Amino acid sequence: MKQTPFPWSFWVIACAFIGILWARSAQDEWVSLFDGESFQGWEGNLRYFRVEDQALIGGFLHASIPRNQFLATEKEYADFELQLQFKLTGDKTNAGIQLRSQRIPNHHEVIGYQADLGEQYTGCLYDESRRNKVLAGPKADEMAAVIQPDAWNDYRIRCRGRRIELWINGHLTVDYTESDPSIPQHGIIALQIHGGPPGEVGYRRIRIREL
Repeated sequence: MKQTPFPWSFWVIACAFIGILWARSAQDEWVSLFDGESFQGWEGNLRYFRVEDQALIGGFLHASIPRNQFLATEKEYADFELQLQFKLTGDKTNAGIQLRSQRIPNHHEVIGYQADLGEQYTGCLYDESRRNKVLAGPKADEMAAVIQPDAWNDYRIRCRGRRIELWINGHLTVDYTESDPSIPQHGIIALQIHGGPPGEVGYRRIRIREL
């Protein structure tokens, strides 16, 4: 029995479908933002950040931090999922991860969303240098059972459209949808050490996938 060859239209559709699957697969790939050894892909005031034991360390245990400092990605992101581990050392250490943010020209500050860290703010979504307030967050006593003091903890951050979700150690702390259409939904990611008394924050295993 003679076989009838598939028409050209079939092969065009099949190739297009394969291309879509390949593009989606590539888009879903996780990319490391920190190589564990250098500041490649990052920029900021390196006086307040260093690489130590395959982690990015901000701040000092022997000296205060005069003002907020940020180590920022050179690339901007819009929709993404970010995963990393953090560790706070010091009684009143304050820090955070900036999302969809921008550096303020000729200034040390960064403007934008922050996945907050430190004391009662851990797990909250703060609006840094813009509305200057907590936009959403867990109850004050909720995080006590979630955070592992003086140890590495997991932070998972997902930004899609105007929705921002935060998890710490698998526990959902924020599910926020931006209602103000004037707020930009793209920008840099930046690691903060907050100005204040001596303290250190460590960030490691930083990876991202764009959505």
